Amino acid sequence: MTAQNIVRFRFYEELNDFLPLRFRKRTFTYVFKPHQTVKDAVEALGVPHTEVDLILINGTSVGFGHRLHDGDLVSVYPVFETLDISPLVRLRPKPLRNPRFILDVHLGKLARYLRMLGFDTYYQNNLDDNEIIRIAKNQNRIILTRDTGILKNGNVTHGYMPHSQIPEEQIREVIERFHLRDQIKPFYRCTLCNGLIEKVDKREIEHLLEPNTRRYYQDFYRCRQCKQIYWEGSHYDRMNELIEKLIGASK
Repeated sequence: MTAQNIVRFRFYEELNDFLPLRFRKRTFTYVFKPHQTVKDAVEALGVPHTEVDLILINGTSVGFGHRLHDGDLVSVYPVFETLDISPLVRLRPKPLRNPRFILDVHLGKLARYLRMLGFDTYYQNNLDDNEIIRIAKNQNRIILTRDTGILKNGNVTHGYMPHSQIPEEQIREVIERFHLRDQIKPFYRCTLCNGLIEKVDKREIEHLLEPNTRRYYQDFYRCRQCKQIYWEGSHYDRMNELIEKLIGASK
């Protein structure tokens, strides 16, 4: 490597959150290795490739495999929500038509919220990074994680890092990022195991109910997978209030 291997980088919008403070919202120089691709450089700076939608080098749209050259000006953009960039080299894969998720071990409450809103959400608190990536690839799932290392793996095609550490804000981020508002189906999935919920005849399960529940409620639902029983009690009202709060705030 020589002193001639220098480019200038500029990252835009939320991509700055992945950068060291000294590089945020400004143009800065970067010394690159011979034959280094722009993807390798972007990820070396801390930005996962799954967060990037467009790269311009000297004003021209390029792919991840483009090799850097001395003197290049590299502009890196996140997902465009309103601007049509289809004539350019769009770097992120097309959104999955039926979004399904897999979450890392630190996002348990977010997993519960996603299931409560009806989204197919794979979550176990003992999965390592390689297992998450393998399952995501085999089942066409979007990886949600706070670990940028997972998102930098070359086998990852769809992923997102919630910027907030607060679950209520994380679910709003995910709804907006993946345009999920029209696909929300509350109480469609079990929050415990992700199984589908269906109505069940009270006579089938009344022997499992507490006396007051059996006396005051008539309509019951059961998870096909784990057999968890649900009914429209006080917890149902609280969950409805939470859903309204989450959905309303994501408009």
